Amino acid sequence: METKEIKSKFKKYPEYKDSGVEWLGNIPKEWNAVRMNYLFKDISIKNKSGETLLSVTQDQGVIPREWVENRVVMPSGNLESFKFIRKGDFAISLRSFEGGLEYCHHDGIISPAYTVLKKNDELFEGYYKYLFKSFSFIQELQTCIVGIREGKNISYSILSYSHLPIPGFIEQTAIANFLDEKTKKIDQVISAKEKLISLLQERKQIVIQNAVTRGLNPNVKLKDSGVEWIGMIPEHWEVMKVTHLYNQIGSGTTPTAGNLKYYDGKINFLQTGDLNDGNIFKTKKTLKEKALKDFSSLKLYSVNSLVMAMYGATIGKLGILKVETVTNQACCVLSNSNKVLSQYMFYVLRAFREKIISFGYGGGQPNISQDLIKSLRFPIPLNVSEQELIIKSLDKKLNKIDKIISLQQSLITKLKEYKQTLIDSAVTGKIKIN
Repeated sequence: METKEIKSKFKKYPEYKDSGVEWLGNIPKEWNAVRMNYLFKDISIKNKSGETLLSVTQDQGVIPREWVENRVVMPSGNLESFKFIRKGDFAISLRSFEGGLEYCHHDGIISPAYTVLKKNDELFEGYYKYLFKSFSFIQELQTCIVGIREGKNISYSILSYSHLPIPGFIEQTAIANFLDEKTKKIDQVISAKEKLISLLQERKQIVIQNAVTRGLNPNVKLKDSGVEWIGMIPEHWEVMKVTHLYNQIGSGTTPTAGNLKYYDGKINFLQTGDLNDGNIFKTKKTLKEKALKDFSSLKLYSVNSLVMAMYGATIGKLGILKVETVTNQACCVLSNSNKVLSQYMFYVLRAFREKIISFGYGGGQPNISQDLIKSLRFPIPLNVSEQELIIKSLDKKLNKIDKIISLQQSLITKLKEYKQTLIDSAVTGKIKIN
């Protein structure tokens, strides 16, 4: 919902005045705009090593480390040097310019790398919790950055000269309570839509798995595949090893990174980040002919070859080449088959992706090898016409599900935009909260 639509839905204040602050613009006549260093103090209380270790997160604020699902490594250092922060205080995180200041939900200690801010008694922390996450304030933070690239940080010595709005204490409380109620409802709707998307993704997986293990005829006679994790398959299908399905199975390599004599040419160079579980029409990087001459492990794979990522963050991701391509060493390419269509095998690998990854080696992030992929056996209808019918059926069913998912994702995006605009409008006085 656009800002003007929110403004038309809610009342405005009777009178406004120029705040004299660029990022605030006009504010209600009764409000004030005061420099931040008059409202918040930079405090540094240490020698509290027995207190709860906290994590500073962008999506949940400052919370006990044990509450964080994907725990990050705590900053190194003597805990005596860590800063004490109370519930209701705020932390300037290392990446605050991206997501605002973080509200503290629990007493504890955080890394000395963070700045701890304590409000004065005239302020209601609930109001500033929303203000510090508003789009307008985050834009203001961009003017307070020091450092370059990965070393960027917010300088409080600069930020402290920024002006903040101050409604009356009762009004601060009313705005915070209003936003608590509204954002909770919006978040509940978003959560419901995210659950629906998750169920639809599961449905897609079931549809694919049923099609590539049972075919389209519900009354077909079945037989034991002989592979425990596959189960029963149509009687006329065969279980075939990947090496018996493809005449060429290979990978590639990465020419010396940054070497200009190899890069920015006319040859497509596929990396796992290019894989999107769909067709690959172009790659982010290209190579020159010299790369193929100097690196014998670089092979040009033909159109309709099937690619699977073997390790890294994209492990298991798939792609079907629609351009001739060479690949890096993290890709396994299945090429040149007269027994199985690429799109059909794409669906087979989609169906059994999690099982394939489970066979991998390594710790927290497993790797799957080319040899492992070569050794796998899958159920295949050797009649290409049957493969084509299954592909057509799956394309149709999955396209319907994808349209519903896309609609839900679009609605989630709009709800998040509405939530952000509502917060922004309320905390800067563009709408009046009764």
